[in-house]
Amino acid sequence: MSAQAGKTALDERVLRAMAKVPRHEFVPFEVQQYAYLNRPIPIGFDKTISQPLMVAVMTNLLEFKPDDVVLEIGTGLGYQAAVLAELAVRVYSVEIIDELAQRAIQRLKRQGCTNVEVRVGDGHTGWPEHAPFDKVIVTAAPDLIPPPLINQLKAGGRMVIPVGLPGDQQLVVAEKDLNGRVTTREIMPVLFSVLEGSDQPAFRAS
Repeated sequence: MSAQAGKTALDERVLRAMAKVPRHEFVPFEVQQYAYLNRPIPIGFDKTISQPLMVAVMTNLLEFKPDDVVLEIGTGLGYQAAVLAELAVRVYSVEIIDELAQRAIQRLKRQGCTNVEVRVGDGHTGWPEHAPFDKVIVTAAPDLIPPPLINQLKAGGRMVIPVGLPGDQQLVVAEKDLNGRVTTREIMPVLFSVLEGSDQPAFRAS
């Protein structure tokens, strides 16, 4: 895994953040006994929480600095957001399914994650009011990287996103240099649920 992740090892801060966040608090009660297995876990609405290894790899690839402001697309029940909250100064997270977003807000509040804000909306459009972001992480796969997410990435920023058609997805790191030029590199094949939206209204009331 370490070679695929493009680094020799996972950053100590990422491991600490993951050790600190109680994963069982971010899965439905019925599957809490499986929370620490290295596998995806269903959270309802045909969605899953990624396996811990994938959360670690994606978080690691972002190369966080303590003052980073991060955009997350696909809140789910809030586990990835809680990990990000340990590493960034501020996390803005967008979830298209209202009920998941409300449950995530409750769970994050219970864990004292005061630097996370969750909104119901179409992830393809990002969260323009709080842009630009130092880091962007997407936890569902569009066919192509949505242009608004690239636009909302700060010069010098970095995005980690699964991209591709179902059955042919790659985890991609996109970097924007100080001149605004974007380069992408593929890290490894992955399997994520499809990023919903784009043909829906840009915002849904929460």
